[in-house]
Amino acid sequence: MNLRHLEHLLALDDTGSFSRAADAQHITQSALSRSIQSLESELGTRLIDRVGKRNELTPFGKTVIARARRIVLEAAELKRSAGFLHDGHLGALRIGLGSGPAALLMAPFLLHMARRHPGVEVSIEPSGTEFQVKRLRDREFDALVVDLRRVTSAADLHIEDLGRLRAGFLCRAGHPLLASGTPVGFAQVLRYPLASTPLSATAGRNLIARYGPAADPHTAVTLRCDDIPALLHAVQGSDAVFVGTLAVARTVTPAGSVVELPINPALDDGAHFGFVTLAARTEAPALAIFRRFVAVHLRD
Repeated sequence: MNLRHLEHLLALDDTGSFSRAADAQHITQSALSRSIQSLESELGTRLIDRVGKRNELTPFGKTVIARARRIVLEAAELKRSAGFLHDGHLGALRIGLGSGPAALLMAPFLLHMARRHPGVEVSIEPSGTEFQVKRLRDREFDALVVDLRRVTSAADLHIEDLGRLRAGFLCRAGHPLLASGTPVGFAQVLRYPLASTPLSATAGRNLIARYGPAADPHTAVTLRCDDIPALLHAVQGSDAVFVGTLAVARTVTPAGSVVELPINPALDDGAHFGFVTLAARTEAPALAIFRRFVAVHLRD
């Protein structure tokens, strides 16, 4: 069976159109049609029903699609493994990071690779976890380091628990709330802008359970973005208070410029990070470097 025929069928299923599938495969529409016809002839049955202007998979076509995806991915992994073996190098790294891991890992890891492994191509992208999991499944990332509360366990995902990092409140040194030298209540915090990344539903529920309905992040947070260094920059230059992973302060702010704000009761929550890869995918040798780096640097 010709692997290219399966790839053409998958492209048709993904795009829903012969013309778009042909464009995606960089062939003519007539060549794509002949390829699908050849596959149907080899299998002895129709795979696509042409219903007006629509193309619908036959019941057997749906079965072929499911198996074809596995076959094409396995073939790609064989080529990937052979490439690593033949080239004798560490390979490239494509990493997706959640907002917390990005603040803690991105800059120091790029520096580490530039100094220690300058021949390895490294690409790191911080973005929303749900979107990153899709890109991991599409083979656009080799690994993710993200908040596990945003990841749904699945058979195709290999998840390594990296433990929890303590969360709390951070403010600038010299903030009015520090003047008393004693822990403050959450109501006092709300007199000032509250800064945070978009929180998971679990983290939001924990805040409400700890401090009451006024702590609902949808209404309490006034400065919200995925870029933690930008949030802490605002905290350094204003009376805003950051709520999130405490360890980020040591990485993205000058020593002593941002400090932990004592709250009563203390926040009994923390970020729960994980290292996520595809269960059946061949790992690039360079991924071992990143895994070791994460184990050392993703900590309180």
